[in-house]
Amino acid sequence: MEMDRDVSAALARFREPSACAAEILCDRHPPRALALTIVDDDLNAREVTFGELTEASRRVASALAALGVGRGDRVATLMEKGIDLVAAMVGTWRLGAVYVPLFTAFAPGAISLRLEGSCAKAVLVDSTQRPKLNPGPDLPAGDWQVVLTDSTASAPGDLDLATLGGRGDPTLADENVVIGGSGDFVHMFTSGTTGKPKGVVHPLLYAAGWQVYLERAIGLEADDVFWCAADPGWAYGLYTGIVGPLALGRPTILFEGRFDPGKTWELLAKFGVSNFAAAPTVYRSLSASAPPLKGIAIRCASSAGEPLTADVNEWAPTALGVEVHDHFGQTEVGMILANHHDPQLAHPVKAGSMGRATPGWEIAVLDPDSDSVAEVGAYGRLAIDCERSPLMTFGGYHGTTSGSEKFSADRHWYLLGDVASVDADGDFSFQARDDDVIIMAGYRIGPFEIESVLLQHPAVLECAVIGAPDPARGEVLEAFVVAAPGSLGTAELSEVLQTLVKEQYAAHAYPRTVHFVTELPRTPSGKVRREALRSRRRREFAAADAQ
Repeated sequence: MEMDRDVSAALARFREPSACAAEILCDRHPPRALALTIVDDDLNAREVTFGELTEASRRVASALAALGVGRGDRVATLMEKGIDLVAAMVGTWRLGAVYVPLFTAFAPGAISLRLEGSCAKAVLVDSTQRPKLNPGPDLPAGDWQVVLTDSTASAPGDLDLATLGGRGDPTLADENVVIGGSGDFVHMFTSGTTGKPKGVVHPLLYAAGWQVYLERAIGLEADDVFWCAADPGWAYGLYTGIVGPLALGRPTILFEGRFDPGKTWELLAKFGVSNFAAAPTVYRSLSASAPPLKGIAIRCASSAGEPLTADVNEWAPTALGVEVHDHFGQTEVGMILANHHDPQLAHPVKAGSMGRATPGWEIAVLDPDSDSVAEVGAYGRLAIDCERSPLMTFGGYHGTTSGSEKFSADRHWYLLGDVASVDADGDFSFQARDDDVIIMAGYRIGPFEIESVLLQHPAVLECAVIGAPDPARGEVLEAFVVAAPGSLGTAELSEVLQTLVKEQYAAHAYPRTVHFVTELPRTPSGKVRREALRSRRRREFAAADAQ
């Protein structure tokens, strides 16, 4: 079967013992071929060839080598989108080092957790982001070396990339380090619900699944103008927007500006984007903003990060000219379900469906209480058949035994933590998550980190954070707070707590509403029942809609 051959070809390339990330993603492509189109906030474009990316990434590799960075060392970036960011990635991989992405909206506490958790040796940072790395209560001084990418270093101990590169031996970057398919490639962190975010180390082979995903689910063709609007600080934006296109040698757009519906419409029209991927909240925001009268030429539109609501595809055919195809994946495993754009796998899009298994994956729904496959149409636990999924690479979380509970006892099944059903056509539909992860505008947010920040305030005795329904973002954060004795749950305190989260975690992840309660619902063993709080809010929203 042709699809099997495509999977085999990707596996062969990335699984080879002689595999080298920089060679696969950059050096093997024609030097004059277009790699990136960098678009600034004024929609001016700069085209970058693979040859230019090779040279820029070699300069980064030389600078990192001067620091003693080598195979297996972790190198983080706290950088805005652009050529410098991609050069930093490829330069890291030239040395066999492991890339650690940091979302630029993170506050110091979230950054510290990831730098410490990955044991980062160096962090490359833009000058605008540099203040977040200043030692303080939320970010203790660490062993990592701070390297400024766009200015002369001024803080004690900082280095700047240009000077550091001048000190290094440029020949150190001439020969790429081989890591093989099992070698560590990217070190990310995924949100949890009962503890700190867990580290997920992707081997180089993991990228093979994203190459297949772009070819078959996204339907990326050689003449496409492709733009993934997701941020590369997260798995979907990193692999769909950068790693996957580089692997295929296909040009990709990186927009340096912040998301704005009007600018998004302008960019789609001005550059003739034919293949577009974004979170559902982007499409919902576009639906509330008038499109340009001409210039929209989208051939394929894809969505991932949260369930796609039916209203998007009631709007999309008229405004975009095509339906939006929903896709489903997870940081640990990659993209496993899709309403495919590839003609050989395409099928009518069903409202509420995540689609069918992507090539290289065997997916099933298991009974709620056993490892038997559920009946067609019955809701159960979404699972990967590990023995029949050649693209599966995840075996557990970094630096801990945690993760084994996500596998069946015989490790035949990997349980994704979602409740779903599958119909007779093989189309999967999402029902709910069986954990407490919040998905807001495509970002997965664990309540533990937000609760940890809130509990720093002396007026907070206990708290629980949930995701509540929101028509634009899918979900928004809401906090339930038990005030400490002597404190009152006032509007002023609510604003103080929201600001605290913005400053100490991330500007996008603050609770939009703070509910002050006398107690939190708990299980007999004392665990907070967040589902009870979610159910309460769903009932309240339903009652409000009925009025």
